[in-house]
Amino acid sequence: MIPAQFNAKEVEQKWYAYWMKNDYFSSKPDHRTPYTIVIPPPNVTGVLHMGHMLNNTIQDVLIRRARLKGFNACWVPGTDHASIATEAKVVAKLKEEGINKNDLTREEFLKHAWEWTDKYGGTILEQLKQLGCSCDWNRTKFTMDDDMSASVIHSFVDLYNKGLIYRGYRMVNWDPEAKTTLSDEEVIFEERQGKLYFINYKIEGSTEFLTVATTRPETIFGDTAICINPNDERFAHLKGKKAIVPICGRVIPIIEDEYVDVEFGTGCLKVTPAHDTNDKTLGDKHNLEIIDIFNEDATLNSFGLHYQGKDRFVVREEIAKELESIGALAKTETHLNKVGTSERTKAVIEPRLSDQWFLKMEDLVKPAIKAVLESDEIKLYPNRFNNTYAHWLNNIRDWNISRQLWWGQQIPAYYFGDGKEDFVVAETKEEALALAQAKTNNKQLTINDLTQDADALDTWFSSWLWPMAVFGGVLNPENEDFKYYYPTNDLVTGPDILFFWVARMIIAGYEYAGEKPFSNVYLTGLVRDKQGRKMSKSLGNSPEPLGLIEKFGADGVRVGLLLSASAGNDILFDEELCNQGKGFANKIWNAFKLIKGWEVADIPQPESSKVAIEWYEAKLQQTLVEIEDNFDKYRLSDALMGIYKLVWDDFCSWFLEMIKPGYQQPIDKVTFNKAIEMLEANLKLLHPFMPFLTEELWHHIAERTPDQALIVGEWPTAKPFNAQLIADFDFATEVISGIRTIRKDKNIPFRDAIALSILNNEKVSTYFDSVILKLGNVEAIDYVSDKVDGALSYRVKSNEYFIPITGAIDVEAEIAKLTEELYYTKGFLRSVQGKLSNEKFVAGAPEQVIANERKKEADALAKIAMIEQSLAGLK
Repeated sequence: MIPAQFNAKEVEQKWYAYWMKNDYFSSKPDHRTPYTIVIPPPNVTGVLHMGHMLNNTIQDVLIRRARLKGFNACWVPGTDHASIATEAKVVAKLKEEGINKNDLTREEFLKHAWEWTDKYGGTILEQLKQLGCSCDWNRTKFTMDDDMSASVIHSFVDLYNKGLIYRGYRMVNWDPEAKTTLSDEEVIFEERQGKLYFINYKIEGSTEFLTVATTRPETIFGDTAICINPNDERFAHLKGKKAIVPICGRVIPIIEDEYVDVEFGTGCLKVTPAHDTNDKTLGDKHNLEIIDIFNEDATLNSFGLHYQGKDRFVVREEIAKELESIGALAKTETHLNKVGTSERTKAVIEPRLSDQWFLKMEDLVKPAIKAVLESDEIKLYPNRFNNTYAHWLNNIRDWNISRQLWWGQQIPAYYFGDGKEDFVVAETKEEALALAQAKTNNKQLTINDLTQDADALDTWFSSWLWPMAVFGGVLNPENEDFKYYYPTNDLVTGPDILFFWVARMIIAGYEYAGEKPFSNVYLTGLVRDKQGRKMSKSLGNSPEPLGLIEKFGADGVRVGLLLSASAGNDILFDEELCNQGKGFANKIWNAFKLIKGWEVADIPQPESSKVAIEWYEAKLQQTLVEIEDNFDKYRLSDALMGIYKLVWDDFCSWFLEMIKPGYQQPIDKVTFNKAIEMLEANLKLLHPFMPFLTEELWHHIAERTPDQALIVGEWPTAKPFNAQLIADFDFATEVISGIRTIRKDKNIPFRDAIALSILNNEKVSTYFDSVILKLGNVEAIDYVSDKVDGALSYRVKSNEYFIPITGAIDVEAEIAKLTEELYYTKGFLRSVQGKLSNEKFVAGAPEQVIANERKKEADALAKIAMIEQSLAGLK
């Protein structure tokens, strides 16, 4: 029995369990061509959000289609340890329990982190199953798995030994909330309204002072010079003199450098080498003292005097008042400037001098530039992102790969002394000991004399190896899986991590495997609400994904998301799209029920059914060509829309009507079997987008063994088709629509057969006459050489169609109605032509407005001609 309605929840649970039981998602190397996707690993402690829904639906569509096309489809799932985000969550959880991270050893903290990961990790992967994702779950990886971590450590040691990784004392981006350094790419610059403070510095041994403008008055405690431009005559008399820093009273030199912009602020610059990148450069050049005034949480240290322990922003407000009270604050002005913030914590970044590990990028990046921008080995979709890619890679700086965190791969550097160079780098502590003994020429050193660097590696340094490491390609590049599956085919991700992850994977691929990690990168847009706002918890505009699946079914949500998801463009998400997807599922379900409800008999096939089948087979083939082209261009939204129109408009609205048997009449066996065959072809095309509904219908059509399931079915084969047949049918549909309009307007019931005369000026094929007869309930078609008097008429292009007036029509009333409509339309035409004859209007109106008016004129003229023709036939 076929259920009356499609029960999405029941069907989803049934078929996902069936697919898992029969191991359809698993992939092992064999004789087939592989098709491989690696998942962009979501945060291990994350939960499904709308971006994940879109991204993973697209990946599943590509994988399921590849499976149907006979490829050995392999979709590798996994999660990322997400150092900063996960450590922050664990620290917050410990705080709630009254535990301070600083009171724990690294081992104790990591025990808590693993407990957290074991409890919450993998939740998102389970949620992806509800969406229908057909990942090879046997291959699930985590960036902190033993083999994955070993790959990262191996990579670090290798790059260090090649001279590409070095330790440097540099100005870095410091996140005071996460208490770690960040790479340049993890800093987001935001325009913010702030203040410019004009501070007076006394000149030593004088009553004179100079004024310096700064946005950060709290940093005066770190000032070690005032700089003037040697060409600025206003300050020529101050050369060689010294100034006194307000409040702390430190005496600092007045130095000269052409770096100072004489036009900005007051033309004087306070130099704080510990807290500004440009000041550090000046400081190095002029051999200035470096005074770090901040603790790691951006509170002031002892150099901040009575402000010690207070937050930098609190001090900013308080020190302004103190400066004003001692007469050292000349004035303040509002000032718009760019402020660096942490991508993860949103905290304002603090420039800070620190010993960090860096990776030299200048040479590493060259193959990645060539692969995308020169050789087209790797294609970005849409290709407008090539410009973004080029900008980042052509302006790349050394990558700061160390993080002051415990959760992550610990840097494999081992210290054996107090000097900055007293360390070795090795994959194991035992190897490190041997290296340290050789470096010191001291065989008495023991493992207990070694101290491993406390920092962890940047999460992206782990995930840049992802396409290789998931197949064991870093540790064992000769293994069967790596040689079979790598390079992968498609990567689906967001443009926000084009540099963070995509570019770096390309760099790592060429460095370690000597080839690209993937061929195509499909960049999705952001999912926004229908007002165009980014989805967020604070705005309350982000729907709960599992709630959407519960409400509309997984297939409905997938269709709703993909109908509006053109590559690289943001999606204005509206729940109504999912409702549309649900409605589509119900439409297909009801179409199937209609077909299965027909009685089948061994009777002759009507001509209209024969014609209908020939047309639909051609239409299916035409759509298949369009779908393939859209898939090749990664226009998945267009591919889905093509299938949607084929099924809804062509199959349900036209084909089924054309072959439907008369009331309480049977359908012939040949037509019925063809209808099922066409339905099966539709289901194959739909399966990647709507896997649950299609698998359910596939098994309702016939009893199927596991190796006959739709998930491992065969994608329709492209065949030559008759394009003229499709064009002729499109013409026939307009003829049928004209008949239906006249029936509706003149209240002619469909049960009453009508006659139709045709003046065939277009010389249109008569092939679809049997269909016109059936769908218009036309008793006979008569081809005539002249207009038919006393008939209702309409046009399709230059063809004219005449329907004789029956007794049910009041001719006089019809003439009166048409005369009134003619009078109104002529009046409308006069008003439009009046506008178009007005030179001022034509000269001043936008081009689109003029075009609209000309279209109104053309439509009105055509309507007048049709009404006059109809009147002539009635008189």
